[in-house]
Amino acid sequence: MEEKEMSFVDHLEELRWHVVRAVVAIFAFAIVAFISKSFVFDTVIFGPTKPDFHTFRWLCLAGEYLNYAGLCIEPTQVDLQSRTMTGQFTMHMTTSFAVGIIIAFPYIFWEFWRFLSPGLHSTEKKVSRGAVFIVSLLFGIGVSFGYFIMAPMAVNFLANYQVSELVVNEFDITSYVSTLLTLVLGSGILFQLPMVVYFLSKVGVVTPALMKNYRRHAIVVILLLGAMLTPPDPLSQIMIAIPLFGLYEVSIWISQMVYNKKVKTQEIKTY
Repeated sequence: MEEKEMSFVDHLEELRWHVVRAVVAIFAFAIVAFISKSFVFDTVIFGPTKPDFHTFRWLCLAGEYLNYAGLCIEPTQVDLQSRTMTGQFTMHMTTSFAVGIIIAFPYIFWEFWRFLSPGLHSTEKKVSRGAVFIVSLLFGIGVSFGYFIMAPMAVNFLANYQVSELVVNEFDITSYVSTLLTLVLGSGILFQLPMVVYFLSKVGVVTPALMKNYRRHAIVVILLLGAMLTPPDPLSQIMIAIPLFGLYEVSIWISQMVYNKKVKTQEIKTY
């Protein structure tokens, strides 16, 4: 049975309802996060500042196993302040909304995919099976990397950094939360690189030879992205650049698989 052809206005109406449902999901999770203020802030948001945070405990265990005490980091106490009358309330609202986006991301992408998929050909639908799961998985891995690896290291580095002993590090809550969310959301987005390369390889925009030839250029771009999406400290930029370069190498392998499959299909058709 053929699908009924939709007009431009019908497409806009369809898109509107997909967006509405996605926004409703974001607000639903944001409301839950807003109500769970103690858990969200004391456990999640301020977690990377505490000595018993998972990352610091894992590093200590690794240090004991490798007999290297240098891995056991004792984080500096972070003193946070709110310097405006509405600072804490505004940050509570902003953080709840950001948490809503992170939790609802799989559903948001699913709604986006439901809008796009009817316009795909049968072969395109076939090669894009599991896209929602893989994109959500990569986003989850990226968010976890940003929260458990980058955030505690960046916070500890910046809390210890001083240009002079005369300057005391007392951070505004807005600055701290903004830095944390930038690291977490930025990592989640950047970890989509393999999926982006997969689709670009499918349509012929990207080839493994092209990615290999521009590897040096990619390193520069990765460092620039690390500089834009992380706090202005070398440690955070290097920490996000290393896994991104690893993802770039994985993307070359994915592009090569797609290219080999295309060549094999063409050979079969020619034969």
